[in-house]
Amino acid sequence: MRIMGLDYGSVTVGVAISDPLLLTAQGIEVIHRKQENKLRRTLARIEELVREYDVNKIVVGYPKNMNNTTGDRAVKTEEFADMLRRRTNLEVVLWDERLTTVAAHRVLSEGGLSSGKRELVVDKTAAVFILQGYLDNLYNERNKVTEE
Repeated sequence: MRIMGLDYGSVTVGVAISDPLLLTAQGIEVIHRKQENKLRRTLARIEELVREYDVNKIVVGYPKNMNNTTGDRAVKTEEFADMLRRRTNLEVVLWDERLTTVAAHRVLSEGGLSSGKRELVVDKTAAVFILQGYLDNLYNERNKVTEE
């Protein structure tokens, strides 16, 4: 059992996968498309990865505004999550992703990657941050229950 994390963008989707113990997230790829509304190949690739990694849940970064409101990008993310639910028959969770791309850029910059190389992996890194946040929350919830 694994969980997939996705950073859904207008022309890319960063993909991360958990380890089988649901403790850590690893970035695996960035799916590119030519146009924002052309999702057939993107969804097909996600389905392939779901089968390959035996995924049973998908976490999609939910781009809320800093004041906790939702905008156009959040609506598109909700629509994408609905498509994923229909195509995969899996639970799809929307997870607050505020500042994950900023954090990904910072970590990659501090790691010495040039801006050109950062652009190639920033979405995958953001997917790792999204999924790791979700996994950490799962871990904390499990431990809170066992401590009580």
